[in-house]
Amino acid sequence: MKTIGAVDIGGTKIAAGGVREDGTIAWRDECLTSPNQGFVVAMERVVEMLHRMKRACGELAGIGVACPGPLDPMTGVIGDVGTLPGWQGASLTDALQPEFGVTVAVENDADAAALAEASRGSGKGSRKFIYVTVSTGIGGGIILDGELYRGAGNSHPELGHQIIDRSGPRCYCGANGCWESLASGVAMSSWVQQQEPDAAPVSAEAICELAEQCDELALRAVKREGYYLGLGLANLVTVFTPDVIALGGGVMKSSGLFLGDVLKVVRETCTQVPAEKTRITLASLGHDVGLLGAAQGWLSRYR
Repeated sequence: MKTIGAVDIGGTKIAAGGVREDGTIAWRDECLTSPNQGFVVAMERVVEMLHRMKRACGELAGIGVACPGPLDPMTGVIGDVGTLPGWQGASLTDALQPEFGVTVAVENDADAAALAEASRGSGKGSRKFIYVTVSTGIGGGIILDGELYRGAGNSHPELGHQIIDRSGPRCYCGANGCWESLASGVAMSSWVQQQEPDAAPVSAEAICELAEQCDELALRAVKREGYYLGLGLANLVTVFTPDVIALGGGVMKSSGLFLGDVLKVVRETCTQVPAEKTRITLASLGHDVGLLGAAQGWLSRYR
């Protein structure tokens, strides 16, 4: 059985792995992204890891890459990605295909994760599935009848930038009160900082830890998180009424603090669709979702 080379690019680190077609991760390694050193230097590290993976696992069937967007999944050309400064216009496909002589499939990282969760995780068996990741930002991917939904020009729908409250905080996307600006990990931290401007900044993870210790401000923060996360999900349920919505990302590690509030908001808001038919659950692939998603991106396109 040939191995799929999988590359998961993030702003901090790049993971590379060898994934069998049955979803087994046979080999993995990672390195720092160090985006300021440039695209070419980063790709040299990726190529080195993939060659080591080939020596360990054998010939490659192809290579799948998951990368933050915006990007063109058909050409592999990276757009203006805030976490990858200076990489705009570079092609992931051109960097890898000539070196290995195999097909390369590039997907937005949230779309790749959606493909993995739909085929091997919490969305397995569902025909209409949405994956949402809640971490530093908010993103997601949509699977309809087994196919990844793409917008005009193969664009990736930015679920995290739907407008929730126009009077809310300004986002880097240019809008006020988008979902990401209200319910991401950074949004939690920013809100707590506004309540106590003289205090040291605190991460979303630390806020959730304080909430577990019954800290009053932290409890208010997670209550607010449940409300705004619920509103964004209610919009998705109203628009798509999918079989399953799976929630992943770092913030969801503390879901026990606010998932009940999330579900309550969805039930109370979605009055015009059979919201009870949509199962909202936690994503199940955890740390493996990036590599599995990259591999599934290749499988979906070339198998």
